[in-house]
Amino acid sequence: MNCDVLLMIGTDFPYQQFYPEGASVVQIDIRGEQLGRRTKVDHGLIGDARTTISALLPRLARNEFDAHLKASLEHYRTARKSLDELASDGHGRKPIIHPQYLARVLDELAARDAIFSCDVGTPTIWAARYLTMNGQRRLLGSFNHGSMANALPQAIGAQVSHPGRQVVTLSGDGGLAMLLGDLLTLRQLQLPIKVIVFKNDSLAFVELEMKAAGVLDFATHLHNPSFAAIAEGAGLLGLTADRPDQVRPMISRALEHDGPALVEVVVSRQELSMPPTITLEQARGFSLFMLKAVFSGRGDEIIDLAKVNLFR
Repeated sequence: MNCDVLLMIGTDFPYQQFYPEGASVVQIDIRGEQLGRRTKVDHGLIGDARTTISALLPRLARNEFDAHLKASLEHYRTARKSLDELASDGHGRKPIIHPQYLARVLDELAARDAIFSCDVGTPTIWAARYLTMNGQRRLLGSFNHGSMANALPQAIGAQVSHPGRQVVTLSGDGGLAMLLGDLLTLRQLQLPIKVIVFKNDSLAFVELEMKAAGVLDFATHLHNPSFAAIAEGAGLLGLTADRPDQVRPMISRALEHDGPALVEVVVSRQELSMPPTITLEQARGFSLFMLKAVFSGRGDEIIDLAKVNLFR
């Protein structure tokens, strides 16, 4: 938002609310029809990235201005500290598994060149915030289309094409349930994919959208089975973690298993995945939701919401 020039190289970034206002935009794409699709473009260049950048580099004048870089790095350090503080194991409080903690543990234990796939909704948020991309790892998702149940099919494709790599999914319980039969594919093809299920018994991101809009959530509760038991019945290793102290050993056991494995982790349903900035409209909507919840006899949910998000 604070840049003077936005350089887009080979990307058609779909989230228009994150484009800066007033900046000069330069877009390079091999497909001309992509230029200016999402935002106004001051300089549109058609060509592949390597050739176009090689032609542009000699025209650039080097300078030592780094105020924007320093400010951005400091902003990231502050944000990173806040995010890391949320990824705690509860510190002996009520044994709630925060999804941030699960994602952080998975990041620490997974291979340096692991291939991750994440379902849409909150698993995408936790993957983006807590998985360390180091140049060797890959992260797959349905980022443009937002299609549910993508994590396991993408993982199957990745494992078949890269049999020597560790492949791990961050699956939502709603997403996994939609294509539950793909567990049989893992057994049939003996693909050593590790399925990590964020089980919160809800379509959590839809609930968040409802709360932000001032709507009492409805039709989002999931009557889930035991995914670990289903996995065992399908011939996979099925594990469950429902306390923070079980997360690390269960993830470790699954990653070390020579074959497909599923870890069902019971995470907090009331976890709020806060956006980088909160708009006035969202604040009003959330306040309206809380009032409606209290007047509808659901005040205990507001108390639980505060306990989960405020009292770590």
